[in-house]
Amino acid sequence: MSLKADLAAAAKIVAASDEVVREALAVASKRTDGGKGIDDEQVHCERLAYAATELAAAQDLLAYAQGIGAADPAVPAMAAAFAGEFVLKLGSQVSGHLAEFGVSEERLAATIGSHEVLAAARAAIADGTLSAIGRHVIDSRGVNHTPIDDEMAVMTRDSVRQFAETEVAPIAEHIHRHDDLVSDEMIANMAQLGFFGMAVPEQYGGGGMGNLAMIVTTEELSRCSLAAAGSLITRPEILTKALLKGGTEEQKQHWLPRLASGAVMAAISVTEPDIGSDVASVRCRADAGEVGGAKGYLINGAKAWCTFAGRANVIALLARTDPDVSKGARGLSLFIVPKDPFPGHIFAMKQATGGVLEGKADATPGYRGMHSFTLAFENYFVPADNLVGEEKGLNKGFYLQMNGFAAGRLQTGGRATGLAQAALERTAEYAADRKQFGQPIGDFQLTQYKIGRMATHIMAARQLTYRAALAMDADESIALEPAMAKLFSSDVAVWTTQEGQLLHGGWGYAEEFAISRYVVDATVLPIFEGVKPILELKVIARNLLA
Repeated sequence: MSLKADLAAAAKIVAASDEVVREALAVASKRTDGGKGIDDEQVHCERLAYAATELAAAQDLLAYAQGIGAADPAVPAMAAAFAGEFVLKLGSQVSGHLAEFGVSEERLAATIGSHEVLAAARAAIADGTLSAIGRHVIDSRGVNHTPIDDEMAVMTRDSVRQFAETEVAPIAEHIHRHDDLVSDEMIANMAQLGFFGMAVPEQYGGGGMGNLAMIVTTEELSRCSLAAAGSLITRPEILTKALLKGGTEEQKQHWLPRLASGAVMAAISVTEPDIGSDVASVRCRADAGEVGGAKGYLINGAKAWCTFAGRANVIALLARTDPDVSKGARGLSLFIVPKDPFPGHIFAMKQATGGVLEGKADATPGYRGMHSFTLAFENYFVPADNLVGEEKGLNKGFYLQMNGFAAGRLQTGGRATGLAQAALERTAEYAADRKQFGQPIGDFQLTQYKIGRMATHIMAARQLTYRAALAMDADESIALEPAMAKLFSSDVAVWTTQEGQLLHGGWGYAEEFAISRYVVDATVLPIFEGVKPILELKVIARNLLA
């Protein structure tokens, strides 16, 4: 078995795939009038969005392999194998749906169906190559030491990894089994290390470290616990992006230092019991009013799936300020709703002026540690100063929230990669230590092959997410790259955790083995921050076809 890889051949595979996907996108764009008629071709547009996302992952992994040289001998083999798997899958899809893709059989035969490309793909995904990757991963116990071309990111990875293994890993299983809340001590420790302010500009009390360092942090925290640590920095990040985009200078000066220091913990409230992906249809009302001589807004309505709402000091709430529901997104505003922190699964916040906010945590099979609440607002008063953007922000909350969601999706790419990495490490350890038929199961070719594929897809997800972070550093308004990172990495996490569970055999179903926690935690990833089908159609496909 050999780790040798032909990156020149992999580059030809990726280039041919790019030709076909670009041609298919052009056809679909014309047929859907730049994406306006996407609902008439939902099935194909979803298929095309995923193909474009996998192509981006193949391109990013190939570029990474070309850049690091021999620093990690497994990475070039991974890049070639991933490209090979992708082009063969793409060829099958195009061949089966020629009319939908709009690619002729002659064109298919001249690009991804050519003898040269197919031969390169078959060589890249040879059983021996993927088994060699798996053997390499098992020997290293799956630990991720791949180079990052950013000294700050490397330092961040090392320091956060040490913190996560020391402070998070020992309590992760207890929090999951008992559905406990993340402790204030944990929050204080993370705040002291600056985890909540990494992307907050220095002028507002943050680290100003950019998105890559922040994603590396999220990845390492999620590797030890998705809910007890990895998701803690996502909520303030979403509110931070909204404030930076549309907040007044006074609001930035007031809220950003508090968010960066961890003094204020935020929850995000958009979803409603009857409204999920159709955000523009939000019905929870915020009506202008005056209470006790103070001008502001009275909140009335219900919200759902508001993670961390109990412990949070503020809720970033998207509410309807224009009663005309037909105006959709143009009638929504974003508010910073203050509240007291509550530790349990049920809370009631009663204002002296008569307003009430009640919350009840919904039981979930995984992603425990922060609790997701259904909320009920009744004449709950919010000062006018807490409308993000104040008067200029009235009815513009949807657009500010979408900007924050892009940051949340990027974070989910990091969370998913970290969780998948945890599954890889536990599985590699188990394969090295568990003996059956007189030898470690990691000595068997099939085990090596499966672990090799797991590692390959995780590396592709990582590079796609890192590239999206760098793209967002260059332009905070982008939506496509973070959505792709979220889509692909979430699927990788679901698949690799389940594959790791199978390689654990019966013990994979036992709670005392962490892999069982990873499996139930991973299932939430394709759902939040934009459920998979909607993300594919309404964000990725629309961006690509516009």
